[in-house]
Amino acid sequence: MIYVESKSTDANFNFALENYLMRELDIADSYFIFWRTQPTLMIGRYQNPYQEVNMEYAKKKNINIVRRITGGGTIYTDLNGWQFSFIIKDGNEDEGKVDFVKHTKPIIAALASMGVDASLSGRNDLLIDGKKFSGNAQFHDKSVSLHHGSLLFDTDIEEMVRALNVDDEKIISKGIKSVRQRVTNVLDYLPQKITSEEFKDIMLFYLLKDMEKYELTEYDIARINILKQEKFDTWEWNIGRTPEFSIKNENRFEGGKMQVCVSVDKGLISDIGFYGDFFAQKEIGELKAALIGIPYDKDIIKKKLYEVNAGEYFFKISADDMLELF
Repeated sequence: MIYVESKSTDANFNFALENYLMRELDIADSYFIFWRTQPTLMIGRYQNPYQEVNMEYAKKKNINIVRRITGGGTIYTDLNGWQFSFIIKDGNEDEGKVDFVKHTKPIIAALASMGVDASLSGRNDLLIDGKKFSGNAQFHDKSVSLHHGSLLFDTDIEEMVRALNVDDEKIISKGIKSVRQRVTNVLDYLPQKITSEEFKDIMLFYLLKDMEKYELTEYDIARINILKQEKFDTWEWNIGRTPEFSIKNENRFEGGKMQVCVSVDKGLISDIGFYGDFFAQKEIGELKAALIGIPYDKDIIKKKLYEVNAGEYFFKISADDMLELF
């Protein structure tokens, strides 16, 4: 197994790096990466970001949103957390076999060397004192297996809760308290306080004893950036793969009660209906036609509502009023 050094804190780059090691770099049968990111929400391959993420908060705080190639749930990471990836290209790997024990064992052992008693629990979580600090996910096909996991070292738990799909302050407060009872940081269990970088050095000192080290070349980095741009940077991959879903919201405005029902398919508005006791001033079908086919993104919807003068379609219901219902 070869350790590949990643100096990037861009999750999209590191997911592209995984892909590059899986499909293109051919200097070994197995690779290991230990990496971290700027604040990022990593969505599971089969998840709906609109249901998992507080999209407005993420955009406001410039929190990156990227979809993994692996299943599982959404995780929040920042510079005080770490990710690890094992890539195995050995043909002896069983196709489609999910085994979380094999690749979490060395992580658990490395933590034990620091005096931290961690264990694998349930489906894919690592726990300390009954609290989760690591989620793991896997991808398999005939030629390669990928196992990657997260390590909360000193991650901002409050920011994690706010970035997930909650926007009510009372719920957030309860959520932070609840999450703190179920989730923890490794730092809280170390006998001596250390920095995130020092934690990495200690982990790698233990994990890399039998590994060679490979430094990415200019060619490698150029290829990884191409893969990043072609896939992990794209709206089509991160949002467009969202499964079909519907939302329904309503509110009462000065001009009456309005309910908006929106169907979304592959991230685009596929159907929309306006219902309520309001008074229409123009043909609503024209407004519907203008909105169908655009991305289900608040800024894009706002721009379109302004562009078509949506406030003219209803008596005393403005474009901003309507925007609340999306």
